[in-house]
Amino acid sequence: MSMNKTIIITGASQGIGAGLVQNFLDRGYNVVATSRSIAQRGSFTASANLVLVDGDIGLEKTAALVVAAALEKFDRIDALVNNAGIFYTKPFIDYTEEDFRAFVSTNLQGYLYITQHVVRQFLKQGTGGSVVGITTSLLEHPIAGVTASVPMITKGGINSLSTNLALEYAKDGIRFNLVAPGIVDTPLHEKNPKDFLKTLSPMGVISDVQDIADAVVYLTEARNVTGEVLHVDGGAHSGKW
Repeated sequence: MSMNKTIIITGASQGIGAGLVQNFLDRGYNVVATSRSIAQRGSFTASANLVLVDGDIGLEKTAALVVAAALEKFDRIDALVNNAGIFYTKPFIDYTEEDFRAFVSTNLQGYLYITQHVVRQFLKQGTGGSVVGITTSLLEHPIAGVTASVPMITKGGINSLSTNLALEYAKDGIRFNLVAPGIVDTPLHEKNPKDFLKTLSPMGVISDVQDIADAVVYLTEARNVTGEVLHVDGGAHSGKW
């Protein structure tokens, strides 16, 4: 049984999630990594410090499985990163019922159920804990031409949930924070021209996975920071440019 801290990371098979798994392993954490097919995908191999769990994070039963796997292998949970999320854009009137259900399932239910299970465990342990979610700077600062109205319903839900939970569990030492990326160079944007993406932030820079991972690590370990939204977006949330 390792005395290392144990962290659960959702949406862990590629992009930001995969970067987070590697960062926390490098920092000596035990990691429980989950996505729909992380064990089959082969990007990670289970080890003494890494457990892989397949499943749809939008389902409560997946959340229960992931937490059970963490406790079975590592005996405790210290932190959670709700990284799983889907995002695509359409004109508002073209979003379908299926689109909305998919956004709600992954982005909202995928945050809700696993966080409930983890918070129950934090309370049982009595030693506090950290929950970090991933939102977007588009929430407070929409960009003309990025027609993200419907996925923003779910990201807005995560923001309000996180800031409310920060106060609900402050006395228990359980912290809730969010990282709000702008545009990040991940498979999500592989079809978008880089020159266009660079226009979406005042600094004219596309974040990379490491930029976001650094912010998540900071919030996970910042013992006096809660209810925070840390923007990693080259200033996009600050105003017009």
